[in-house]
Amino acid sequence: MALALAAPAFAQTGAPPTGQKLGQQLGQPLAQRSPAKTYGSTCGYCHGTNVGPIILGRHLPATYIRDMVRGGRNGMPAFRPSEITPAELDALADWISKAPGSPTERGQ
Repeated sequence: MALALAAPAFAQTGAPPTGQKLGQQLGQPLAQRSPAKTYGSTCGYCHGTNVGPIILGRHLPATYIRDMVRGGRNGMPAFRPSEITPAELDALADWISKAPGSPTERGQ
């Protein structure tokens, strides 16, 4: 019921009712994710779960990681800048290249 009452105020002013917040505003970029969060939500879906090869602890060159993320290869899809921003990719590639192996990862 409260949502129904608040909706007209939002529609008229273009802003949420006082004291309420909305998620990302139209035209506003999302905050940059940490490398660990990006890895966990994007890379870790396949890598280390018996789908893709284990990449943590292999000390792969950061340039190789960036090229693979943008270009994809074989079963790995390419990720667009709208999915992983250039800044996130730079931080992610450096983080992966220096990361120790993880005992929780499984795979090749």
